[in-house]
Amino acid sequence: MKNNPTRLPKVYLAGGSHSGWQYEVIKSCSEIEFYDPRTHNLSKPEQYTLWDMHHIRLSNILFGCMNKDNPSGYGLSFEVGYAKGLGKTVILVDEKSSEDEHFQRQFAIIREAADICFDSLEDGINYLKSFKS
Repeated sequence: MKNNPTRLPKVYLAGGSHSGWQYEVIKSCSEIEFYDPRTHNLSKPEQYTLWDMHHIRLSNILFGCMNKDNPSGYGLSFEVGYAKGLGKTVILVDEKSSEDEHFQRQFAIIREAADICFDSLEDGINYLKSFKS
C-alpha cells in the first residue's frame, strides 16, 4: 500500500475548554485535521466520554494543554492515559506546573506519560507543525 502524501495528521485536542487555547492551535496548524471536544455539545458524562474515547482512537496524535486556568486537569489526565494505552503520540503543554509547586508534584506522572512536554503553548504548536504532511 502506498502512502498518501495528502493525508492529514489527525489530532485530538485534550484539555480545558474555557480559555480558548484550541483556537490558537487550529489557526496555527491549518494543514492538520483536528478533533475538538468543544464541538460535540454533549452534556451527559456517558455521552461525552464515549465521544472523546472514540475520537482519541481515530487520532494519530493527542495534543494536550494544561493551561494555567484549568482547575484540575482530571479530564486531560484521563485522555492522556487513554491515548498512551492505545499507543498514540502524546504532545503535552503544561503551563501550570511552573507556577504551582503542589500541582507540579501531582501532575508529574502525566508529564512523564507524554512523549514530549513543553512549558508554553507556542512551543507546543511549533512542534506540532512538524507533523504536517
